[in-house]
Amino acid sequence: MKYLFALSFLFSITTLSAQQKESPKLVVGIVVDQMCYEYLYRYYDKFGKGGLRTLMDDGTNCRNVRYNYIPTYTGPGHASIYTGTTPSNHGIVGNDWYSREDKAEVNCVEDTTVMSVGANTPYGLYSPSRLKANTITDQLKLTYPKAKVVSMSIKNRGAILPGGHMSDGSYWYDYNSGKFITSTFFKDEMPSWVDQFNNKKYVDSYLKQTWEPLMDLSTYTESGPDDSPYEHLLPGKTTPTFPYDLKAMTNDSLHYGLFVYTPFSNTYLTDFAIEAIKSENMGQDDQTDMLCISYSTPDIIGHAFGPYSMEIEDTYLRLDLEIKKLIKEIKSQVGKDFVLFLTADHAVVPVPQFLTDHKLPGGYFFIDDHLADLKTKLTAKFGDSLVEHQDNLNIYLDHNAIKAKGIDLIEAQNFVSAEVQSWDGVKRSFTATQLYDASTDAEWMDMVRKGVHHEESGDVVFILEPGYLPKSSNYEGHDKGTSHGSAFSYDTHVPLLWYGKKIPNQELFDDMEITSIAATLTHMLFLQRPNALTGLPILPLLNR
Repeated sequence: MKYLFALSFLFSITTLSAQQKESPKLVVGIVVDQMCYEYLYRYYDKFGKGGLRTLMDDGTNCRNVRYNYIPTYTGPGHASIYTGTTPSNHGIVGNDWYSREDKAEVNCVEDTTVMSVGANTPYGLYSPSRLKANTITDQLKLTYPKAKVVSMSIKNRGAILPGGHMSDGSYWYDYNSGKFITSTFFKDEMPSWVDQFNNKKYVDSYLKQTWEPLMDLSTYTESGPDDSPYEHLLPGKTTPTFPYDLKAMTNDSLHYGLFVYTPFSNTYLTDFAIEAIKSENMGQDDQTDMLCISYSTPDIIGHAFGPYSMEIEDTYLRLDLEIKKLIKEIKSQVGKDFVLFLTADHAVVPVPQFLTDHKLPGGYFFIDDHLADLKTKLTAKFGDSLVEHQDNLNIYLDHNAIKAKGIDLIEAQNFVSAEVQSWDGVKRSFTATQLYDASTDAEWMDMVRKGVHHEESGDVVFILEPGYLPKSSNYEGHDKGTSHGSAFSYDTHVPLLWYGKKIPNQELFDDMEITSIAATLTHMLFLQRPNALTGLPILPLLNR
């Protein structure tokens, strides 16, 4: 019996070792915040060899990938990529949502039970505690505890959600100090290599520089004019145009918030990622490690200037150089024994004012006026306005008032939903009861259903017509810049590129959902499916 047990144990160890050796030594996940699928092709001729063109030309290009839920925001996007499921399971229903328990809006990664590490700042009070499902990085750590998982981003949620609950280090940007920080959820003290990186004060140096276009502006023919009426002004500027002299814009004083509105912050993040690979010895043994990088600045610049701006074009031409530098360093450290994927957490709608000025469908939906009218009608029917809060096109009703007055909750939900459906600019409105009871329905309802979680979401959820953006009111400047969050292709259709060990050179046009990424990695790494995974693997990447 002892002999059989020993033989069985030896067999299991041998099998485990074989599986580890078949997996790549390093997996690098890159999420570009607010990257439209078309950017790959609009700027293709200006990309150099070794960066995005290399991923497209030498790897697998999944050309028909979309988000299968709403809202399409940064928090839900990162959570869905790495858990392989939708907000209905992982619980990250927005960047922020209304908490009935706290009677306040909460951030998707805020956590007041932890403390900042790396700087004395409130920007460190964050963790993945609100994430209700395991990530692929969690599953890697559960299966192989010696695997290293490191994640990083300018945005806290872009670093925290990919790294998951068991990360060996998740780091994000501190707007107070210009440093990378973390929280006590992950570390009791900062690793020496991070301190050394921070002490070099790269951000201080960048803030003395000028953001000039990488190429002559006359060649930026893929974009609109540099001086556009649809763009926000950055502090210290009188026009939204190049160049951006950061030293002059900040009156010689450091402005760590302004830094993230420049492509220099992408360079800063890339250099930090490279330092992590070296200092953490990632990919240096037979156990797969995972590095998660989220480039936040394309989203920050995209919100301010829109998808047809020269600023966004220059940002992507420069990002191409960062991807090239990163790939070169990965190859230097681990050779060819790595797999890299690149995708986006969402895309973006063109500036709605631009759409209407060009006679295209779109516009603005002013919520405050509609809510005031709704409350008046609710008071007339039920004797109380009943609306507790609105966020992300979710209307939260006051359940305590409804119960105290003996009002039927479903009747109140139906009344609100019917009123919302009558508003100009609204495409569909659904009650929480409808969404909770439904297994599937029309496409729009199904996308809403997959994006809600019964604890975090509202009593009525509605979506707007294509091209529309919600705004609180008709304030001056509401028609500049843009956003995302909808169920439409301009927000849901994103790139997905794979490159590295055993990744075939191919273009795939099958309809794929963003949840397929974690499902595919599950089999690449010989792992158990993460606990709430619902995505399907991309078989042409595995059948090789």
